[in-house]
Amino acid sequence: MISSRAPLIGITLDSEPPSTTGGYSRFAWYALRQNYMDMISACGGLPVAVGHDAAQAVQMMARLDGLVVTGGAFDVPPQLYGDEPPHATVQTKPRRTAAELALLGAGLDLGRPVLGICGGMQLLAVLLGGRLVQHIPDTYPAALAHEQPNPRDEAGHVVHVTPGTQLARLVGRDTLAVNSSHHQAVADAGRGVVCATAPDGVVEAIELPGHPFCMGVQWHPEFGISAGDRLLFEGLIDAARQTGT
Repeated sequence: MISSRAPLIGITLDSEPPSTTGGYSRFAWYALRQNYMDMISACGGLPVAVGHDAAQAVQMMARLDGLVVTGGAFDVPPQLYGDEPPHATVQTKPRRTAAELALLGAGLDLGRPVLGICGGMQLLAVLLGGRLVQHIPDTYPAALAHEQPNPRDEAGHVVHVTPGTQLARLVGRDTLAVNSSHHQAVADAGRGVVCATAPDGVVEAIELPGHPFCMGVQWHPEFGISAGDRLLFEGLIDAARQTGT
């Protein structure tokens, strides 16, 4: 059934501890860059922020038409994909990860369209039975600067889109210019398939065949650097509109 209303798209928040130096709040707080919501609104969706309560995940996804799992300056705990001990650079946010895993799992069970961005893609890969590279320079000695030195609203490198994939059909191109802000990467996509890679071989996008829309991208398309970025969100929202409750 195709719904005529704007699809309700959940966006997961980041979380920060209380500030002791005069920051935003002396109490724990949620955070989200404005451009996530702006992009969803511009593409016809109705964005709503989603907090970190794993116990509410099924009820939340029953109300939502789609889900975006955002990135952040933290990592998926290595024990979730059987790779210990953690690298010295690894930082985790267990409550956020538990909630996002529950949301993604419920979303897939309910057939909801989902998009994982940066760390959200990595978490999606783990949920699908995959594994991560804990620190790119250790595995790819000649890697590109995946934590790009230039501003995040500029391209850092290109990615090569795999022909015949849902991503290729969606963006209609074999290369995309993307930004880059990550030190980890997907080593194995599990039940997912790789649908884009960087020139150095680092996995840049994954998707789940047979699902209406289940995709993860390593870059941050909410910045709208290329036309392909907006097409990703339009694809998510179109899928949410067709499967909307």
